[in-house]
Formats: sequence, C-alpha cells, structure tokens
Amino acid sequence: MIETPVSESVWDHAARPEPVAGQTPEAYTVERYAVADSGDDVPNGEGTERRAHTDAQGRRRNLTFPALPEPLPHPVVDNHTHLDMQDGLVRVSVVDAMATARDASVCGVVQAGCDVESSRFAVAAAQTVPRVLAAVALHPNEAPTLAGSGVSGDLDAPAPAGDGSAKGSGAGRFESDGPGGVSAAGRFTGARDAGSTGGRSLDEALAVIDELAGQRRVRCVGETGMDRVHTPESGLAVQEESFRAHIEIAKRHGVAMQIHDREAHEDVVRILRDAGAPERTVFHCFSGDAELARLCNENGWYMSFAGTVTFKNAAPLKAALREADPGLVLCETDAPFLTPHPFRGRPNAPYMVNYTVRGMAEILDTDLEELCRRIWENSERVYGQF
Repeated sequence: MIETPVSESVWDHAARPEPVAGQTPEAYTVERYAVADSGDDVPNGEGTERRAHTDAQGRRRNLTFPALPEPLPHPVVDNHTHLDMQDGLVRVSVVDAMATARDASVCGVVQAGCDVESSRFAVAAAQTVPRVLAAVALHPNEAPTLAGSGVSGDLDAPAPAGDGSAKGSGAGRFESDGPGGVSAAGRFTGARDAGSTGGRSLDEALAVIDELAGQRRVRCVGETGMDRVHTPESGLAVQEESFRAHIEIAKRHGVAMQIHDREAHEDVVRILRDAGAPERTVFHCFSGDAELARLCNENGWYMSFAGTVTFKNAAPLKAALREADPGLVLCETDAPFLTPHPFRGRPNAPYMVNYTVRGMAEILDTDLEELCRRIWENSERVYGQF
C-alpha cells in the first residue's frame, strides 16, 4: 500500500525564531516554560512533568536541555523516540520537537509504543505531524501485569548509572485533542501510571496492537522483546509469549520490528531463530558486543545505536559498532533517555541524535556525510518514506 505523506503545511517557519547552533533550542528553554500557562503551544496539563532531580545514585541532575548542534552534512533519522514522555523543566509539543529536530538535520523519527495508550498516541502523532512514523507494541515489562501473573515488570526500576531515568518512571505523556488526533501542541496529561493495564488482559491488549499495526503510517511493531533486568525469572515465560505474538503481528502486517533486548541476548536470538524473524528486524538501543554484531550481520538484522555508544565506559559497544555491517547501522535517541556524551544524565530529545551520529563517525573514523547518508538510506529501507 502506497501512503500519502502527512502534509508539511503545519510547519510555520515565519513564526519561529532563527535557530542558533550553540544555544538551547527556543522550544526547550526554561523561559518558554515560564510563559507556557498563557498559551497553547506548550499546554498546562493537570499532571506534573517528570522532574527527577537526582539520578539512581542520588547525584544531582542538570535538567536543562543541551545546546542545538550544528547541522549535519546530510539528514538523518531518529529511529526510536518517545515524544509522549517528558523530562526536564519544559513541556515540548510534538510539532516543536520535530521543528527543532529539523534544525539539527534530523528529518524523521519513529515514535515507539510501550503499551496500548502510547501506541495509540504514536499512531495519532504519525497521522498528524509530518516526518513522524509510528511503532506500536507492548513493552516486555508490561506483559506479566497484563497476563495477571502477579509478577509486575518494573518500569520504574532505576536506569544504569548516570542515565537518570527508566522508561515509565513518572515520565509525562501527551493526550489526543479529539478523536484519533494529536493537537498541534500535544496536550500534556502528566505522569504515566507505569504498568497500568486499563482493565485489559494480555490477549486483549495484543488484539489492540494487532489492529493498530494495520493503521496508516504505522511502519513498525515495537518496542517488544525480552528484559531480564526489570522482570524476574517468574515473569519471563509471559514476556516470551508476548514477544512471539508481536513477531507474528509484524509478519502479518509486513512491517518492521524493533526489539527491546535488556541483558537477554541469548533469549532474543533463540526466539527469533525459532519463530522466524520479520524481514526487517531492528535491535533498538543495541547493547551487544562485537560477537552479537557479527550475528546480526549474518542474519541481516539491523542495529540501532543510541547515545550509550558515546559513553566513556562503552568499549564493547564501540567494538560492536566497528564490527557492524554499514548497511545495517541505524541511530536513535530513545529520548528522553540515554542522552549522549558529554551531556549524559540530562534530558534527551530527537535533535540530540545529531551528537550521537557525530560520535559514531569518530568511533568509526569515517566521513560524517557518508555515515549520515548511510543512516538515512538504511532507515528508509527499514521503514519506507518519512
């Protein structure tokens, strides 16, 4: 099916100040937040946005957003982001997030789902805002709760040192303004109730994901997979059941699949081999070593590198990037998490993938424009036109 891209008429560049590299983007400034109560561009929700002032080790966090980087020599794609989750001191609309991303040469994003609510948001955002594509799924840590096993996947568990966050840890979400739509502002609703089932069983939630996967501008099932960090051993069988169901949904709809693989490499590879991986399979926030990268090369599985590859203690991940087939390399933010060095621990946003791509070029000792072009081509091969 050939889809008509979302009209880009929503971009009103005349209403935006000229972006200045080296300064915090206008939409992400605290000054913008201070006047938000009187306008619709940054709505004043009833809930509270995520303001984790300390990281998992109790260290004070810098909650301001980093400066806008210089444009890249070629556009790139943020292959995995969560625009419905908020961090820091500002509330940024989807339109403003995308406009700022374009200022940094990030000209497409994949908005990932973690549950029914966020998956519906992803679909609405993709059908409303230009250059956004949707991924829909149940996060592996949601599966045990949905199954009623009495084992709750802990989405609130602390993230690795210095990251300052974990998916669902009070991250604010947006709501739709009207049936099936996202307001131009992206209406903020406050903290997410981690593990909330909405009264659905796992089978019922999977049925919703299956239906959403067939919607316009949904190009991926994700994030799904296995997580041995935030779910105990007793919940892994349900995680696997959910993962296998997502694999079938992706294949049935002919879309890509994004894998969440948290210290579960052997589990994920075993299941992919047994169930048969979708034609376009992506390891989101790739966390393996050179050996797993070689395995991905052999199977044609894509590796999407996040800001973690730039961390000083990420030698195995850097080795994996060097080992990866250039035709299988993608890049992402996983925003608002995993902000790249030297801004680790601060809030993340799609425009920040620019910094990660620059770091990847240094690690690979390769031409930046060539890498950007390759990431763009690989991204369109996986997801189609943005």
